[in-house]
Amino acid sequence: MASLEEIASQIRRDIVRMVHGASSGHPGGSLGCADYFTALFFKVMKHQPEFNMDGRNEDLFFLSNGHISPVYYATLARSGYFDKQELATFRKLNSRLQGHPATHEHLPGIRIASGSLGQGMSVAIGAALAKKLNNDPHLVFSLHGDGELDEGQNWEAAMFAAHHNVDNLISTVDWNGQQIDGSTKKVMDLGALDKKFEAFGWEVLILEKGNDVSAVADMLEKAKTFTGKGKPIVLLMKTGMGAGVDFMEGSHEWHGIAPNDEQLAKALAQLPETLGDY
Repeated sequence: MASLEEIASQIRRDIVRMVHGASSGHPGGSLGCADYFTALFFKVMKHQPEFNMDGRNEDLFFLSNGHISPVYYATLARSGYFDKQELATFRKLNSRLQGHPATHEHLPGIRIASGSLGQGMSVAIGAALAKKLNNDPHLVFSLHGDGELDEGQNWEAAMFAAHHNVDNLISTVDWNGQQIDGSTKKVMDLGALDKKFEAFGWEVLILEKGNDVSAVADMLEKAKTFTGKGKPIVLLMKTGMGAGVDFMEGSHEWHGIAPNDEQLAKALAQLPETLGDY
């Protein structure tokens, strides 16, 4: 059985190959969140690749920052939701793997369309409340970009979740400090995110090593111990945009551009092939 580190490396290979093959896409945030997706789907979350849209009797995941679809698609394929060969169709005409996930494509694992930023937390809260109404003890997980928190709907949702004691929700913020136009500090300073969420009534956890897959898994397991205690949980996860590929790391410039042939070769040389390329 492959280790979490081996799975994360293969997912990173998938990401750069998919974006290169389409000559478009968002590699930076996808690479930065590969460890989170690996930990969540391969260790922490109780989910069923035999996809059932109503999501009863399993944990659910919602991707709010939908532009990092490459890491989502690669993770779903590697988890058995669909054949990994389909990754080669990313962003192609008539593909189910469009640039932003969409439900009308009926791709297993995709529960919401997430092209427009700022909506995922609201949807995740609704799903968490539905689980409570159905007496379903399983959890809801969601992922958000830090730049995405510029959208005011997030804070309305955060206030709602705390007021209604949505304590079966674990939301994670990819706290990489970068967005498409530059650093978050320059574009719209987020300030003390931990204090903000605390003021909104959330249980707050901070992970300094968001690109250490074992550390991510451990922190998600820790977050689960806070569920059922009256508060929604947020994990502020510090990552590096482009993590795993040295010339992409930490730069907002790789938010939404594809590597050329030479850059792809350089990236793949840094990422061991562990599970077999598609």
